[in-house]
Amino acid sequence: MTTKASERVAYHNGRIVPEREVRVPFRDRGFKYGDAVFDTTRTFGHRIFKLEAHLDRLFRSLRYLRIDPGLSAAELRRITEEVVARNLPLLEPDEDYWVTQRVSRGLDPSDRDVFDQDGPTVIVECLPLPLRERASLYRDGLRVVVPSVRRAAPDVLSPRAKTNNYLNVIAGDLEVKALDPGAWAILLDARGNLAEGIGSNIFVVRDGRVATPREQLVLPGISRETVIELARETGIPAEERDLDLFDAYNADEAFLTSTSLCICPVRSINGVEVGGGRVPGPVTRRLTEAYCRLVDYDFVAQYLKRLPA
Repeated sequence: MTTKASERVAYHNGRIVPEREVRVPFRDRGFKYGDAVFDTTRTFGHRIFKLEAHLDRLFRSLRYLRIDPGLSAAELRRITEEVVARNLPLLEPDEDYWVTQRVSRGLDPSDRDVFDQDGPTVIVECLPLPLRERASLYRDGLRVVVPSVRRAAPDVLSPRAKTNNYLNVIAGDLEVKALDPGAWAILLDARGNLAEGIGSNIFVVRDGRVATPREQLVLPGISRETVIELARETGIPAEERDLDLFDAYNADEAFLTSTSLCICPVRSINGVEVGGGRVPGPVTRRLTEAYCRLVDYDFVAQYLKRLPA
């Protein structure tokens, strides 16, 4: 099938094809059981951010689930770069992509003949960032709500593996969205400490010091890691430790990190204004400016320009 000039392409099991041609059998274990992993980065000014770090994390997740992707990290890097390069002409100069690799275990042996597929399912794809939908978050700050659902404990399933089974954090997010559709969920862990949300890590600032939950209890986001490194480089004390709602309610500032948002200020947690509701706070602003310098791109302005006039 001919690719239209305005149609994105994706890599699927050895071929780069129009997105509409990517077909995954309904008996694929990724669909049936969530037996799959993925990783996502983004572009800044059409440049892929920390692709090697994201691929390293993808392969750690693959080893944890004992899935062989049938490709090396170098091969997957080359494929990812080609997919992005072929899709970039579809973007405006001030737009950017999410860039995702997806790997499932594939089909059970009894299903392989039916669907004529052996081995894993591997997909690499791009999706434009939701810049307009999220622009107001940088102006107003995030409203964080903690649901009753707790984050799965590490002895149940390691949160450090980025798997397709997101139901734990999705259940928490659904509970929060039912109360406040514009709020972001941050789950507590089994001991009542702050953990994480869907694709987001939380930080609190108190007396000029930055703290975030320990890596063993959350998915260690690449954006999270980047902010910790930037804090230390700019002389801001940063640590990983247990944090509970007492810490959150008494924070001078708070912010979330994620692939798409990078770093975004939090206005309130469970209705309690953080630092008097001023966003961003001075430490959050310093870290945001350092992040923009690192990526050589003002992602805050990229979002804010989408605000309605």
